[in-house]
Amino acid sequence: MEKPLHTTNPVALQALLSETIFSIPEEGLPVTEVIHASPIQHHIQTPSEVATNASQEEFIFKGDKSTGVLFILRYPEYPYFSPKAEEAFLKTIGALQLNADNVAVVNLANPHNPNDWKRIMTFFQPKKITLLGVEPLSLNLPVIAHNSYMHGRIATVFNTFSFEEMFADVQKKKLFWMEFKTFIGG
Repeated sequence: MEKPLHTTNPVALQALLSETIFSIPEEGLPVTEVIHASPIQHHIQTPSEVATNASQEEFIFKGDKSTGVLFILRYPEYPYFSPKAEEAFLKTIGALQLNADNVAVVNLANPHNPNDWKRIMTFFQPKKITLLGVEPLSLNLPVIAHNSYMHGRIATVFNTFSFEEMFADVQKKKLFWMEFKTFIGG
């Protein structure tokens, strides 16, 4: 049984389409059909070019970075949030007319994501940054008290607790909510 050949590789397509193709009908003599393809103008990337392009997308994140709202967290056990924390996060931002598609969320526990403040700022270009349980000093930022702000030239950083800390302490949850709605709304 013949299997059809399928490829999207430009080099393979060029080789296949520049060859003489023979077709043998059921009866009669072979029919020869010559097909000439024009050269494919695709550039094949070298491994170093592939690495360079991968580094251009140097953060693995979810959501949309174009809105300027960035949430930075550090959950080593999960791609982003724990299931319970994700549910709380979605409810919290939903109450402020935001959703997972119009904010950016980056987990700095992901080994692919650099813990470098300048690279974060360059890549995401945020205006409002919320540190959810991430110590500012770990990003070479000055000390920022919990539920407090640091106003920079480009962005404002809101340092707060992780959702797990808020689950364990209702007072932290209340303090977070009062400041967070002001921060996002302002």
